[in-house]
Amino acid sequence: MITKDQPFIFERSKPGRVGHSLPTLDIEEQSINELIPSEFLRELEPELPEVSELEIMRHYTALSKRNHGVDSGFYPLGSCTMKYNPKINEDVARFEGLAHIHPYQPVEQVQGAMELLYELQTSLAEITGMDEVTLQPAAGAHGEWTGLMMIRAFHEANGDFQRTKVIVPDSAHGTNPASATVAGFASVTVRTDDNGLVDLDHLREVVGEDTAALMLTNPNTLGLFESYIVEMAQIIHEAGGKLYYDGANSNAILGIARPGDMGFDVVHLNLHKTFTGPHGGGGPGSGPVGVKKDLIPYLPKPVIVKRVDGVYDFDYNRPQSIGRVKPYYGNYGINVRAYTYIRTMGPDGLRKVSEYAVLNANYMMRRLEPHFDLPYTQHCKHEFVISGRRQKKLGVRTLDIAKRLLDFGYHPPTIYFPLNVEECMMIEPTETESKETLDEFIDAMIQIAREAEENPEIVQEAPHTTVISRLDETTAARKPILKYEKA
Repeated sequence: MITKDQPFIFERSKPGRVGHSLPTLDIEEQSINELIPSEFLRELEPELPEVSELEIMRHYTALSKRNHGVDSGFYPLGSCTMKYNPKINEDVARFEGLAHIHPYQPVEQVQGAMELLYELQTSLAEITGMDEVTLQPAAGAHGEWTGLMMIRAFHEANGDFQRTKVIVPDSAHGTNPASATVAGFASVTVRTDDNGLVDLDHLREVVGEDTAALMLTNPNTLGLFESYIVEMAQIIHEAGGKLYYDGANSNAILGIARPGDMGFDVVHLNLHKTFTGPHGGGGPGSGPVGVKKDLIPYLPKPVIVKRVDGVYDFDYNRPQSIGRVKPYYGNYGINVRAYTYIRTMGPDGLRKVSEYAVLNANYMMRRLEPHFDLPYTQHCKHEFVISGRRQKKLGVRTLDIAKRLLDFGYHPPTIYFPLNVEECMMIEPTETESKETLDEFIDAMIQIAREAEENPEIVQEAPHTTVISRLDETTAARKPILKYEKA
């Protein structure tokens, strides 16, 4: 394995070593100039490293071991739900009848795939308490935008062109105000009260005839369940607005509570979080959106329907639709994985997902409470926030704590978010981790807290065991080196 002191693949290059075997050209070499325009031909041979197959395999294997993923270690990234992806999902997504079809095939040839999507829509509608679901949106923020566009179309169809504002709590996901802006609305912030919940008095102040919707992340990014939902729904609906439920944190409520039963009109889910699709690395994601009956006409088209003769089909006859929001019909492979997960778990299993996610988070929070500041002391849901204010007074920042965790083999939690908690650390253990793993992480955090008191330098200078040590963050951000330069 490559260590800090070992040279990279370019430095190990030796003339004459070969790590590849290309097939013989099936055209005359001299005809290349005729087939490829001269401006696309290199004048000089590329300076590629000359190494053996064994060396290059070791090189890339070593690089892969530097990556941290949920299959290789604990990944308590709050608000992102980096939980284990069951391998049965991967097996099913690779079934020939699902993986080798084409989106332009006639629907008569892909009835099995159409049935899967239809049943997934139906299952997600039941899980969320909504009347109909679209699977088109590519990820959570895309789902937010899709839902807001439907709300906008609804208001405009009713002549309410003055509804130009979307209310977003300061404890919401950061994508909420961004999605509102992209959808053509102005974002209005409502404060959090001393208990970490939406301040109802401030909400009443900002609601008016120009309110299009309230976007609520629930549980919020403090890991707390918003307990005043009935009051919020009454305030918004009496003003003529709609309620949008950011369901990215739905792994805290599966089988226990449904947004549709709470009075919400729109909800999006993150299948790549709650329903165990692979998460991270830039995607792919899936952000289905569910709506109540009065918003069904505005769903993106085509809509997957089951005809009276039992045939599954695409319905394009939706004159009030906001239109297609993604080519084909969503990220199909992620939808297959989510369908597999739901069928594998069943309703009782999905409920246990939330029960164990909440249990794990509260267990971890209470064990860490004596060693870090706990800004909100009530029971949390699937995640929680602690503060490094106590350690900051000793010269150790939350960033230092995160870097020190790397030395223990853990990916750090989310830090400095949400913004309304000083020196914030947002930790989500998920339901898939064992008590032994939780205890090991807790012990590492307690040791770091002790080091901050007794030997702060070891934390301030961390990490010590990684290939790359502490970076100059300002220079790395403003003057990044994006290409290899031979020494």
